[in-house]
Amino acid sequence: MGVKDNNTNKNHRKSFFYYYGIVLLVVFLLNTFLVPQMMERSVREVSYDQFLHFVEAKQVGMVYQDGESLMFTLKEDVEKEWGVTAYKTGLWPDANLTDRLLDAGVVFSQEIVTRPSLLSTIFVQWIMPIVLFVVIGQLLGRTLQKKMGSMGNPAMTFGKSNAKIYAETETGKTFSDVAGQEEAKEALKEIVDFLHNPQKYAEIGATLPKGALLVGPPGTGKTLLAKAVAGEAHVPFFSISGSEFVEMFVGMGAAKVRDLFKQANEKAPCIVFIDEIDTIGKKRDGGGIGGNDEREQTLNQLLTEMDGFDGKKGVVILAATNRPESLDQALLRPGRFDRRIPVELPDLKGREAILRVHGKDVKLESSVDFNSVARAASGASGAELANIVNEAALRAVRMGRSVVNQSDLEESVEVVVAGYQRKDASVSKNEKRIVAYHEIGHALVAACQSNSAPVHKITIIPRTSGALGYTMQVEAGERFLMSKEEALNKIATFTGGRAAEEFMFQSITTGAANDIEQATKIARAMVTRYGMSDQFGMVALETVNNQYLGGDTSMVCAPETAKAVDDEVIAIVKAQYEKAMGILKAHASKLNELSEYLLERETISGEEFMEILKRE
Repeated sequence: MGVKDNNTNKNHRKSFFYYYGIVLLVVFLLNTFLVPQMMERSVREVSYDQFLHFVEAKQVGMVYQDGESLMFTLKEDVEKEWGVTAYKTGLWPDANLTDRLLDAGVVFSQEIVTRPSLLSTIFVQWIMPIVLFVVIGQLLGRTLQKKMGSMGNPAMTFGKSNAKIYAETETGKTFSDVAGQEEAKEALKEIVDFLHNPQKYAEIGATLPKGALLVGPPGTGKTLLAKAVAGEAHVPFFSISGSEFVEMFVGMGAAKVRDLFKQANEKAPCIVFIDEIDTIGKKRDGGGIGGNDEREQTLNQLLTEMDGFDGKKGVVILAATNRPESLDQALLRPGRFDRRIPVELPDLKGREAILRVHGKDVKLESSVDFNSVARAASGASGAELANIVNEAALRAVRMGRSVVNQSDLEESVEVVVAGYQRKDASVSKNEKRIVAYHEIGHALVAACQSNSAPVHKITIIPRTSGALGYTMQVEAGERFLMSKEEALNKIATFTGGRAAEEFMFQSITTGAANDIEQATKIARAMVTRYGMSDQFGMVALETVNNQYLGGDTSMVCAPETAKAVDDEVIAIVKAQYEKAMGILKAHASKLNELSEYLLERETISGEEFMEILKRE
């Protein structure tokens, strides 16, 4: 490091000498060629009769004969009026010129000095230009560096981490701003306590965990938790994204890591937060065809820096990722990221708490029930819940109200789930009728089964998501497990719409595309992941990839087994379709009555649906 610094300083000194050498050369050339010409131009040429006019008016102060020309100056009072220091005119044959000059009181001189004094010459011609060149050079250099740095020019930002640094109170977040993640907060409170009272832990010989890895789906509050830790601990907070370490030039990512940890050690105790650490922390592949030497160099430097700094100084590394399975094992071992803190999707109680936190920022009616909204928003993340509250406030403004009511919140849930209403969509009467029977088919099959969620709302108003209608079911409470019977009932409910179309119109449409996809997904999971198949039993035939990013699956079985799985899935879906068809045939009169009622109203509640269904 010392050698590199010395070389850098030498290069800076060379650049310094080159720049100022060029400045001196430019100033010399200006003083040699341009300045004398400018001085020469300061002498004004006049006609001979104008010269005689000055003489007769006794305004000439001094005269000097320069070859075939006369140089003269005016008296001080006249010179101020004309603003010229010296004059020049051609020599004219005039025998009486000397007498005229003597009568006018003109002083005869050997030479008229038109140049300034030595000190003023040095100042004007040398010192001022050099100072101006230096100042302009510094300003242009800094401006160019800022512009090129903001554009990501590696020549200007080489080795700089570009981390956002927040002072002790600048994060503006505490644990009170985080709701629905009580387990994660408890795990992080120990880190805060260590930063507050390090001596308590030093007495027993305990050291602060060097790093904590926040793992969870997008929008669950990982970044918010990191800022809250910094706000609670009252220490500086360094925030940087993993993608900012990835550069085109070799070695720059590692240099940025070094710079980041150098700054952190200088400001210890502090917290360093690396978002999306999977960008630089992916498993090393041995430098094969698909390898990335620059990324691996950056990862190696990160591992080295985490091993090198003293944990007793109070530097805590927090990182967040949606893909923990892709991280290098060397990064996850004790001594680096000691703790893995899951930040999962909130449960019912957590969703209600998050809605209340965000509801503090908007004007609400006293009758608002956050519990019902939280139940309707099952599976929503913290970011989505914040969006629900904001959408409700926007809807209240559109409706001309100054407060948010329950209907605004319920509609905003539907906006997040299915999109905005398409009130201008032109749907034919025949298609609207098909959609009505389709949605009532879903609701009727769900209501006639014992282990299904109650129907909350049915609508045939088209949405911007492409849905021409939908049936919303809301669980009475939070569910974490699903039995085989419940899974089969879900499949039957999904097939209810298509079954209603076939039963009433002896025809089927493309409207059941999403239903088919969802039913097939559940049936396949029952066979390959949940062990709910009599043929295969408790055998895992599928693995889940990126569980926090959609949960894509891949088969891990022989081709013959895969075909048998397909046959089993088809059989399950067919059986539940027949079940749904049987339910609809048994309640054909209610199917017609409810569908006609939905066509008339376009939207009905779960209470209205159940009242008509139970009516004799």
